Amino acid sequence: MWCVPKIDEPFVERMKDVLELYARPHDPSEPVVALDERPVVLHDNARPDRPMRPGKPRRIDYEYVRRGTANIFCIVEPKTGRRLTHATEDRTRPSFALAAERIARAYPRACRIHR
Repeated sequence: MWCVPKIDEPFVERMKDVLELYARPHDPSEPVVALDERPVVLHDNARPDRPMRPGKPRRIDYEYVRRGTANIFCIVEPKTGRRLTHATEDRTRPSFALAAERIARAYPRACRIHR
């Protein structure tokens, strides 16, 4: 569960740094990229849907079968709206490294990438 730490002076200073970074004007040589990750549960239908018929809507059962988990890396450049979001099978260091590599490949001419 995500929670806010104690809001003390060091926290406020770090928050100001982040807000100042996001307020910077767009500069292709130094893009500002936000990266977040989210684990998700994969579901499948327990029974097949019933197709629509005249006078009857399509019917979908509420029961599901769990089919494992995945991780979504949400990568966004806020100033341009560019997205590099992708899914991985797990939430491991190599998966995170792949996300960082994907960011680096997306900005080959950047002198510095702020994240």
